[in-house]
Amino acid sequence: MQYKIIALDIDGTLANSQKEISQKNIDTLAEAVRQGAQIALVSGRPTFGIEPTAKTLGMDKIGGYILSFNGAKIINYVTQEVLYQNVLSAQEVAAICEQAALLDVPAITYSNEALYTTSAQSIYVQKEATINKMPVVEVSNLAQSTTFQTPKCLLVDDPEKLVKVEALMKEKFPNLSIYRSEPYFLEIMPQGIDKAFSLGILLEQQGLTAQNLLSCGDGFNDLSMIQYAGMGVAMQNAQEVVKAAANYVSPYTNDEDAVALAIEKFVLNR
Repeated sequence: MQYKIIALDIDGTLANSQKEISQKNIDTLAEAVRQGAQIALVSGRPTFGIEPTAKTLGMDKIGGYILSFNGAKIINYVTQEVLYQNVLSAQEVAAICEQAALLDVPAITYSNEALYTTSAQSIYVQKEATINKMPVVEVSNLAQSTTFQTPKCLLVDDPEKLVKVEALMKEKFPNLSIYRSEPYFLEIMPQGIDKAFSLGILLEQQGLTAQNLLSCGDGFNDLSMIQYAGMGVAMQNAQEVVKAAANYVSPYTNDEDAVALAIEKFVLNR
């Protein structure tokens, strides 16, 4: 088996438009594990927001890894051992929050089980809370209230506005990793953090290389792991830049079991 690690984005890839995982995806992944592959759930979501997907896949029994915050944290799901973690400094969080306020853009930081923001009523803050099934804590000063370590900040707003905000934040913070996971979500992480970087750490720990990696994704933040993998698979619903970088563009969307069909084709050789 060439592809020993199956790296999966969740939203827009493994999950359908209703944020559900199909039985075909569950069964196909379980078969791939029985034949020697390992699962890595790689998402911009916080760890808490990925764990329900891991439970749905039965990863407590079949094993696997969670690479959360776009790879800023890696855990072995069964043992809960933290294999890698990188966080923003208090000074970086304060500077990001200050700039977000100047640009009039809602910002979010993450504790283990809650989202912190000054804009709890924002539709995009509520969307992030719903996706991750996490409560929202509204505070008056986000930087001062973030007394915990946070691997990322998330800026949220209308897509048209975030295009401009992304450019401004990249200019203001050239030493941080900044990119969109969705048109309305702008991820800000420590320097060098992206999905490819964290998968490289996991592969090295396993004694494997990128040629042993199959990655499936759809969004802007999946681009690095699609380019890095020995087999990068873009969903039919993927952003055009992701499709252009992929080794294979599935004719199927995330609503049509594209992940399962890609695994059948490249891992199970059906």
